[in-house]
Amino acid sequence: MNDDHCTRCGACCAAFRVDFHPSELASASPGGVPDAFAVTVTTNLVRMRGTDAAAPRCVALEGRIGERVRCTLYASRPSPCRDFAPYAALGIGEDACDRARSRHGLPPL
Repeated sequence: MNDDHCTRCGACCAAFRVDFHPSELASASPGGVPDAFAVTVTTNLVRMRGTDAAAPRCVALEGRIGERVRCTLYASRPSPCRDFAPYAALGIGEDACDRARSRHGLPPL
């Protein structure tokens, strides 16, 4: 595993809701998000389990935020996760990334 800011951080996975279209689920697309990792919100919207909690934490996140984390379904993660802070692994954050880090007592990138 690469040792970049994202694999040490994980704050985004424990700060925001992760909503996406059901077409990204494994039942609709080979290699998609396992259906058991999502809950139905509407006919056209599903949410990663755990991200709607008062203290959100994606069900796919393993590890300790700010130290060492990993996504257990990284290759199958939904589009919001793929699109989030695309340069964070290079140490270049964005506003949402910095907000997530702040929620966990971490400095901005």
